[in-house]
Amino acid sequence: MIYSKKRELVLDYVRSSCAHPTAEEVYSGLRAQNADVSLATVYRNLNQLADSGQLKRVTMPSAPDRFDGNIAPHMHAVCTCCGRTADIPEEATSDLRSIAGAHTGMEITGMTLVFHGICSACSANNKQG
Repeated sequence: MIYSKKRELVLDYVRSSCAHPTAEEVYSGLRAQNADVSLATVYRNLNQLADSGQLKRVTMPSAPDRFDGNIAPHMHAVCTCCGRTADIPEEATSDLRSIAGAHTGMEITGMTLVFHGICSACSANNKQG
């Protein structure tokens, strides 16, 4: 992949965020930093970075994809109210791999898994309301 200053800005932004931002959030964040990027440039670079393995794409049903700068093997948990996305270390789900292998007869070499729930902030807000 050829070096691009704008691609580097996008990559640095996602890697510095723990929020697993969407393309729109990356665009807004970079614009707030006075970066001269278009939304199309952000989308194109996020897709290239995810395709090359420099970022992880976290696909959400009925919601925009999120991007993760942590490319180490891990899973995600997503709040169904606010969309907050949190990392779950791979060690926490290691038993799932052996269970799946036992049920399928396959050697499981990887998995993509997203847990859905309600984060503590949304849960507290629902109890107050």
